[in-house]
Amino acid sequence: MNKLANSTSPYLLQHANNPVNWYPWGPEALQKAKDENKLILVSIGYSACHWCHVMEHESFEDEAVAAVMNEYFVCIKVDREERPDVDQIYMSAIQLMSGRGGWPLNCICLPDQRPIYGGTYFRKNDWTSLLFNLADFYKTKPEEAEDYAARLTEGIKQYESVAFVAEQPEYTKADLETILTTWRRYIDPVEGGFGGAPKFPMPNNSLFLMRYAHLMKDNALAENVKLTLKKMAFGGIYDHIGGGFARYAVDGVWHVPHFEKMLYDNAQLLGLYAEAHTWDADPLYKTIADEIVTFVSRELTSPENGFYSALDADSEGKEGKFYIFTKAEIEEILGDDADLFNIYYHVTEDGNWEEEHSNVFFRREEDAELAEKLGLTVDELTSTINVSRKKVLDARSKRVRPGLDNKILASWNGLMLKGLCEAYRAFNNPEYLQLALKNAEFITANLLTGAKLSRVYKKDGKTDVATFLDDYANVTDGFIALYEVTFNEEWLIQAQKLADYALAHYYDKDGGVFFYTADNDEMLIARKSEMMDGVIPASNSVMARNLKKLGLFFDNEAYLEVSAQLLRNIMPHLARYSTAYSNWTILLLDEVFGIYEVAITGNNAETKRIEIEQNYIPNKIMLGGNDGSLPLLAEKFNNDTRIFVCRDKTCGLPAYNVADALKQINN
Repeated sequence: MNKLANSTSPYLLQHANNPVNWYPWGPEALQKAKDENKLILVSIGYSACHWCHVMEHESFEDEAVAAVMNEYFVCIKVDREERPDVDQIYMSAIQLMSGRGGWPLNCICLPDQRPIYGGTYFRKNDWTSLLFNLADFYKTKPEEAEDYAARLTEGIKQYESVAFVAEQPEYTKADLETILTTWRRYIDPVEGGFGGAPKFPMPNNSLFLMRYAHLMKDNALAENVKLTLKKMAFGGIYDHIGGGFARYAVDGVWHVPHFEKMLYDNAQLLGLYAEAHTWDADPLYKTIADEIVTFVSRELTSPENGFYSALDADSEGKEGKFYIFTKAEIEEILGDDADLFNIYYHVTEDGNWEEEHSNVFFRREEDAELAEKLGLTVDELTSTINVSRKKVLDARSKRVRPGLDNKILASWNGLMLKGLCEAYRAFNNPEYLQLALKNAEFITANLLTGAKLSRVYKKDGKTDVATFLDDYANVTDGFIALYEVTFNEEWLIQAQKLADYALAHYYDKDGGVFFYTADNDEMLIARKSEMMDGVIPASNSVMARNLKKLGLFFDNEAYLEVSAQLLRNIMPHLARYSTAYSNWTILLLDEVFGIYEVAITGNNAETKRIEIEQNYIPNKIMLGGNDGSLPLLAEKFNNDTRIFVCRDKTCGLPAYNVADALKQINN
């Protein structure tokens, strides 16, 4: 076994038996490269990545290829989920070199870690040829390699950087309309979502568009958001048997998934469908949210109530094998009910997937529409389908399961914690709150020491993996959400401690942004700031929104000013490439429309909170209970249950029922 044998990462352990002399990222490998004046080969991926497995099988398990790698390079394997800081550096490099990125990510670097070449997946012969050429290039033209590395490293430092903006602009609806002009170019009016193939769910993008449509009264945009939510839920990207979403669809119609299932996608999609149900009470949204929770509870929850990272795309060495069925298999499982099931999910003899006779389940028709065609009632249709789904799930559970990435990451657990809180506030299901509370207690007991987080949980003790801004941002966000559905100030105080730690160790006052890495952690060739929102919102945008809320909860002007500074800095970029800044634009929505601070005090505060939450008010924070120390709650407690609606440091008269409180919001 190579040097990965003692790693905590499931992804690194997958490569521990490769003939490549892999090292984990760390002082031993980096010093070896300097001592031997060898190029560094940094190969980055994650355990659920299909093409990472393909390249491992084709190249890294091949003795001849491994011999070339071992002869000319110091080879370092990186789990991008444990070390996103390293991934961020070299992803920036290949995007600058090629204009595209992805995983597996392979970068060739000088002995001092500065990159000179990179790419994603390489076929075996191309990979071997490339390695020989780069080794020869470094040996014969070291000055050219040095010059290129210097220029590329400077580009990495500038990539995603923003300038400090001192003057506070006035934000208006016109700014939002300008930003939406760019957005509309990417919206698919037929299939929903954004762009063509492949199609990613991008939950934060849909969340922004939903809130924009509501606040700006844009009915056409609202219909497109509903189309997206329906198409994703009906498509093959959704697991109609076991619940939960795959990472993306390889086509433009949500049909064929890339089968890996990630915690971060499902956490955010849970929150999206929950909020969508409050906005537009389509029962489909409630069903999807509940099935996501069921899936995560069943397959991604540890005995300690932490959430695992992912399920692999592959099982038994084949992509999607766990999830696909032939028509004959369905007939064997369901007997007389197979015909109805096959019509409902478009199962055919020839198959609807690339493998002959195999089918990915998807829907096209609404239940009422299909029931009418088949001469059934809706209840007859859905009850039969639900019984059949359970039978197929039972049969599927006997198959060889996809690999589980059992890493428990602080950042992604924060996302799931928030998703559960959003589901609880939308549906008032106590099981969701219990899951959220158990996870929050897991985080505080196992990932938190004082105000310092650990990124990765391992049962046998904390790892030496660095902690990053997204850990602080997303766990803070989760704790704030948990306070808003419990009114237990301990969660808000914990959120404040995490935010204060992030401000102390990640915030750059001169630049007015947060660095992704702490000032007391390992220094790489560049100290980067994560500004652009992707499938997961950027850690800076999450912190900006956190500090806005915390500033209101604690009446803390310092928090509010940091949030305002961050938005000022990013504002010049929003209109040019708005789809990369969805979470920032949610913050802009809050600035333009204001945030309502809804305080509910008294013995029946929880009852009134539940009633308020049935009304769609996306630009609000909730606080209250029977007691509390927050500034806004001062002198608001007595025997009566009262609702105070405040905004811009001004509170309206206390309301004794929700209808009167809503009048203060809707006027």
